[in-house]
Order: sequence, then structure tokens, then C-alpha cells
Amino acid sequence: MSVLIFVETAEGKAKSSSLEAVAYGAKVAEMLGTSATALVLGDAQDLEGLGGYGANKVLHVADSRLNAGVIQAYGNVIAQAVEKENAQVLVVAKSALADTVAARVAGKLKAGLASNVVALPDLSNGFVVRRSIYTGKAFANTAVTSDKKILAIKKNIYTVTVTDAKASVESFNANLSDADFGVSITSTEKATGTVSLPEANLVVSGGRGLKGPENWGVIEDLAKALGAATGCSKPVSDLHWRPHHEHVGQTGVKVSPNLYIAVGISGAIQHLAGVNSSKCIVVINSDPEAPFFQAADYGIVGDAFQILPKLIEAAKAKL
Repeated sequence: MSVLIFVETAEGKAKSSSLEAVAYGAKVAEMLGTSATALVLGDAQDLEGLGGYGANKVLHVADSRLNAGVIQAYGNVIAQAVEKENAQVLVVAKSALADTVAARVAGKLKAGLASNVVALPDLSNGFVVRRSIYTGKAFANTAVTSDKKILAIKKNIYTVTVTDAKASVESFNANLSDADFGVSITSTEKATGTVSLPEANLVVSGGRGLKGPENWGVIEDLAKALGAATGCSKPVSDLHWRPHHEHVGQTGVKVSPNLYIAVGISGAIQHLAGVNSSKCIVVINSDPEAPFFQAADYGIVGDAFQILPKLIEAAKAKL
């Protein structure tokens, strides 16, 4: 019996959210008195290094067809790995891919699925997890009573401590057929930028207060100085000032960074729904009545074109 952790990769490297999931899953395994096994699909690097995040063992399915992220194939492989390891708990980092795959695995294994998990389970009276609900406006304590349990954890909810430990690596030959790849991905358009928005720990977003796409240089310069990803409000993407993959909000990308800086964004409820899991929100707006100030940890009332150059200068001075 073990805890199995599905590790998502990008260009062969584990995503930061998945590394957090490994650390979280390792702690759950410790609480249950069992071991933690990481599962990696497709081409990957530094598998032994997952031991530094708490994995005792890594199962690697080295099938290059899995590089494309075909949901049906992923669901089949993960279900087989759960059965192979006799895993009581499957942990995934919540993402667009993992959400869909976890649902398929839950159906295959008749497992209970708890999403938006924000804390370690409470084992004092069964198996109870704390979940974020209503787009982060409330929390629910949910009992998972099925024999097999799937936990999809939100980003930045567990502190990761990295050690020098190494995990053993074991090849896993999953049973895959052509039917698993019945859906083919004909092309993939990757988001531009050096930092992936869903994975970012720092995000700088702009709204219509920037007055036009020609003024976006200050947002990009601040993001570059901080090592942050760039985002925008829905009206900005609708106006084609910025690409749609930068749209942050309820109908766009939902983020959970350590720091979210909103520049010239009024703070409509749809935008707040996509950012309210951020640990710290800083709002810069010339309108002191902007609703976003009600949700902010820190607010600056003023002209963004005067404030941002000073922030950029200060950020560069700290490098």
C-alpha cells in the first residue's frame, strides 16, 4: 500500500506545482504509515531528484506517446499505477490536465475525488479534507469515505522543504493500446513568456487603466525585474490588447501566486474569483473607490505610469 503522486512535466521537467504535490503526498504517506511513490509519464529528467521532495520511489512510463498529454491514455496509465502500487490515496496538483484526468481515474476506480484541497487531511475521525469552495469565498470540510481517494491540491498550500535524498526509479510498462490514443493532438500553441502563468509564484497583471497595448512595456518590465508572469483582465484580452492566455479570472486562468500585483484593474467579481487564492494582493489604481481595494492586502492610489517606474527601479536594485 502506498500514496501515489502524479507528476506533471513540461519539457521533461517536473512542474513546480507537482513538486509541491510530491511533498504533500509524502507527508500524507507519513501520516498513514506508508510510502510515497511518484508517477512520471513520457520523457523526463532527474527522476531520482524527486526523492528530495519526499518520494521514496518513482514509477516511470517511458513512452514518448505520452508526451502529448492525451487524457484517455493518462487516465488509463494512472489507474493501472494505482492498482499496481495498491495505492489508497492518489495526489495530483490541480491543473487543467489533472482535473480532467483525475475525474476519469475516479470513474475507473470508483474512487472519491476531492478537489481544491488546501490542507493536509484530518485522520482523527476518518479521512477529512479541507477544500476551497465558491471560488475561494468559503471552505468545506469533506469526508472521503471510499476505499480509494483522489486529492487534487491547490497551488501554494503546502510548504516544501527540499533535501538531498534520492528516490529509486522503476520502469513501469503500462498496458496501452491504440484505443488509448484514439484522440490525436494535431497542434499545440504554447503561451509566450518566460514564466508560465498557472505555475507562477509572482504575477503582474494590467487592466484597462493602462489605456492601450502600447503602454504594456511597464507591466512587462516590472514582471521581468521580479521574475514574474504577466496577466491581464478580461476586457483587455477582449480588446486584443493582450493574448487570451493571459486573461486571469473566473473564465480565464485561475492563479494562486505568493504575490499578485494588479495595475489599473477595477476588481470585478469575475476577476477576483480567479485571484483570491493569492497569498498577497497589491492593487495600484488611480480610483480610490475601485472595488479591488476591498480585497487587497496593500493598495496604492495613484498614477500607474508614475508608480511602476519606481517599483521597477527598486526591484532591479534588489537583484
